[in-house]
Amino acid sequence: MTNELKEITPFMRARSQWRLRTRTLALGCRTLIMGVVNVTPDSFSDGGLFVDPAAAVAHALRLLDEGADILDLGAESTRPGSRAGGANGSEAAPAVSTEGEQARLLPVLEGILAARPEAIISVDTYKSATARAVLAAGAEIINDVSGFEWDAGMAAVCAEARCGVVLMHTRGKPEEWRTQPQLAPDELLATVRSGLEASLAAAVRAGVATWSIVLDPGYGFGKRFDENYALLARQAELLSLDRPLLAGVSRKSFLGHSLAPLHGGQSAAVKARETASIAALVAAILHGSSIVRVHAVRAAVEAALIADAVAAAR
Repeated sequence: MTNELKEITPFMRARSQWRLRTRTLALGCRTLIMGVVNVTPDSFSDGGLFVDPAAAVAHALRLLDEGADILDLGAESTRPGSRAGGANGSEAAPAVSTEGEQARLLPVLEGILAARPEAIISVDTYKSATARAVLAAGAEIINDVSGFEWDAGMAAVCAEARCGVVLMHTRGKPEEWRTQPQLAPDELLATVRSGLEASLAAAVRAGVATWSIVLDPGYGFGKRFDENYALLARQAELLSLDRPLLAGVSRKSFLGHSLAPLHGGQSAAVKARETASIAALVAAILHGSSIVRVHAVRAAVEAALIADAVAAAR
């Protein structure tokens, strides 16, 4: 096989240990499934369905029963156009305050762990005060969509807690995403790579252990529709950063956009994106993802088993 062919061969993930706050997870042997639990009224996918803590806990337990390895709790929407992180160029506060975020998260986190003490819980937040609170309450992982960019104190909190960390690449703030200039594939990949490199370096400088870090290319986060496919096709190149990859493609708008010819020229509704989500999930696994973040856990578990079998047969 030529060197050129080796460079584009998908599925090059390595086996490794991901160190969390109190335990470790084996990565690379099989794909791990991270199930999403949104406790927000305005999430693009399932906003309002699980605002009630009891409903959110029941949903989380169902995801565990369906095979989720990790639960990812989020209490602030980062959909396009939202004020996540605060508006750029102003003193505007984020849409959800630190206090409000914690009020949504903590009862759900505590309820899950009361029912399933062994559950591995990640919290999707970019606020250091919230990270500190949820780690004290039993969370194992902080999933920061800003890659430690939006709160200067986040890296130190994660280093002190010695928790697992997901650093995601985000291009700008959500209110800017619809007006981002289009990038050519090489430029896009370079942008994502350099952003992840910067986040990784900032984490290590703050004392976060390298083996506690997983990287997320950030599908949909500041990437225009077709850019996501260019990124997915070349995702395995990011493994040169020597960290495992997590992919969150479930129900994303770029999938709905591609399905428009089947839906009267309109982007497919969120609930009509499940089959497309599975297709993108398999592509992500075959291009090096060790973890996939999903809404429909059972279907993802089955798809990952097949993708892993294909990879193992190589």
